[in-house]
Amino acid sequence: MKRARTTGSWMLAAMALSWAITASGSLNVDAERIIAADAEPENWISHGRGYSEQRFSPLDQINRDTAQRLGLAWFTDLGTKRGLEATPLVIDGILYFTGTFSQVWAVDGRSGEILWHNDLDVDRSRAKYMCCDVVNRGLAVWEDKLFVGTMDGRLVALDPENGEVIWDKLTIDLERPYSITGAPRVVDGKVLIGNGGGEFGVRGYVSAYDADDGEMLWRFYTVPGNPDEPFENPILETAAETWGGGPWWEIGGGGTVWDSMAYDPELNLLYIGVGNGSPWNKHIRSPSGGDNLFLSSIVALNPDDGSYVWHYQTTPGDGWDYTATQHIILADLEIDGQTREVLMQAPKNGFFYVIDRETGELISADNYVPVSWAEGVDLQTGRPIETDNDYLDSAVYQFPSPMGGHNWQPMCHSPDTGYVYIPSRQLAMIYRQDAEFEYDPEYWNVGLDVAKDFTFPPWMDAELVNKVGSAMAAGSLLAWDPVKQQAAWRADAGGPWNSGALCTGGGLVFDGTGRGLIRALDAESGDLLWSFDAQQGVIGSPVTYSIDGEQYLSILVGWGGAFGMTFGFASNTVDAPSTQGRLMTFKLDAKGQLPPVEREQRTPEPPEATASDDMVDRGNVLYHRSCVYCHGPRGISHPNVADLRSMDAATHRNFMGIVLGGSMKDQGMPGFAGTINNEQAEAIHAYLIELNHQELDRIEAEGSLWYRFKMACYKVIGWLANAAVAAMEWFKNAAG
Repeated sequence: MKRARTTGSWMLAAMALSWAITASGSLNVDAERIIAADAEPENWISHGRGYSEQRFSPLDQINRDTAQRLGLAWFTDLGTKRGLEATPLVIDGILYFTGTFSQVWAVDGRSGEILWHNDLDVDRSRAKYMCCDVVNRGLAVWEDKLFVGTMDGRLVALDPENGEVIWDKLTIDLERPYSITGAPRVVDGKVLIGNGGGEFGVRGYVSAYDADDGEMLWRFYTVPGNPDEPFENPILETAAETWGGGPWWEIGGGGTVWDSMAYDPELNLLYIGVGNGSPWNKHIRSPSGGDNLFLSSIVALNPDDGSYVWHYQTTPGDGWDYTATQHIILADLEIDGQTREVLMQAPKNGFFYVIDRETGELISADNYVPVSWAEGVDLQTGRPIETDNDYLDSAVYQFPSPMGGHNWQPMCHSPDTGYVYIPSRQLAMIYRQDAEFEYDPEYWNVGLDVAKDFTFPPWMDAELVNKVGSAMAAGSLLAWDPVKQQAAWRADAGGPWNSGALCTGGGLVFDGTGRGLIRALDAESGDLLWSFDAQQGVIGSPVTYSIDGEQYLSILVGWGGAFGMTFGFASNTVDAPSTQGRLMTFKLDAKGQLPPVEREQRTPEPPEATASDDMVDRGNVLYHRSCVYCHGPRGISHPNVADLRSMDAATHRNFMGIVLGGSMKDQGMPGFAGTINNEQAEAIHAYLIELNHQELDRIEAEGSLWYRFKMACYKVIGWLANAAVAAMEWFKNAAG
């Protein structure tokens, strides 16, 4: 992209500026430095490396020929056992990054020494409003300040020298279930931040704050509020006409701007990705129909005042959680003999979009994963050609699932190959109307049975759930040609929940997998050139930088996030995965090693199972309604989260205090006294006691002939499930 990869006088000026900055020891990051990011290949000074969010580094010391010489230079333990999703910033040899509970670190890029750490004193009890783990995706920098959004809704400016707070602003209404997980962006001294909470019922917006003092400068709401009250800006009056019935505003409508943004400095346009509706169910949210603007849309704003410029809606009237909050990339592409200034996105709905970034005109779109909700996209109208997929009267089995064909994990774009590299996945979901929906701000409000009355029958034990679940969940790194709208190659990642991607001038693309590998792939062919066992699933996004002419690769390692917690069984990591969150850094010819994993195997110590079958069944339903998003179906979670199938006697004794009283909130387990009552908590406990006894029986049966026979059967079931997924994909590709 010519704007992100400026040459000539821009580059010379930026190089001189970079030398002056390094010499003075001051950060002084401004628009000129971000625009001319390639003049500082040693640094990574914004979330996507430049405003275009391409995540391409010109560094080429690590390349196709040298990648096999990569080794572990150093690692830094961070003392966390939850998901690490951030992209580190690297400025003048120092890495700045965020972790769980919105903590912030500064680390020496040569040695991994922690220079400072600030936990920001966040309210950890608000973890109950985090749909998808207590994660954070990173920082922004402007002049001499770092900026971070916190899980309890604050925007905080930090001193990069010591991590001390300069200013701290609340960006949300604490009476509503808002949260923040995304990385801020800064445009012309305005710090931009959105929020999350759509599953719980909120109204989405993006806000701009003055980088100097934290004063709010403007706010753009993504969905209309109560039509009986004045609209905040004229475009919302137009948007309100696309909402049918209501009152959607009582729940909030959704449309949170929880992740992706990009900026074009020449057009002076800010692009934001807008999320799903609240609730997901469009028949509850908007019973008379309508497109429900600006849900699941890319919206272009004037960053000077937050005014609306144009929008493109990827999923009109979205009823499936097909957010458009996924990574947005800006580039210049040769299409039909003409250079087009484009915006590219692979949102959850399974289609890859190429859009004119000045006008919002759709240039092309095609599905990058199997899709059943639409036959394609009409290039004349820009609208999807939907199939018969309405779940109002019957259940619908549909691709993709709410996890999407692509989720928050960033793509990268290589100007050398022309490809976009997508962390893609293939998952389906059964959508069905929840006829008994009642809004509850303390709980997921989706309006579908996908999050309610979902259980596993007692005979379907943990091993079977593991085998079938793993087989039905596929993921890969997909090299996509955005001009031809077709796949160039696909590298299987062994599971559906993997890291973001990094492209480099060395002809490589890097990623991490849920199975615990950090990989270097040939960007042209997809061949695996190098890998490293990280000891647990990887979802952080890699960056590269250099110090004194030596190139480094860094990535955060810590399994978690939406799929990592909810369906932790599907990660299939090493047999005894580590639970230690780490920053790992590699360079050529390094010889470092990770310490061996030593994990204590806990044996369940359950009390006598005295509850009735009805109580256990009721606990089964309640567990899968209230607990599954962190602890997994049937209690099968990744070791980073407490294994509820192996609770000790003390945990059983303190169960009510933990679940209702919040006695373990500092570890990410908030109290749910306002969400469930004593009787419901006792029913959940009864169900878990049953699971604990089943786990004891499994341990005692290991090695027996019956156990070996059962496991062999499960392998066959897993193989059949894999074959079924492959057959569905083949038929869908053959049909379309």
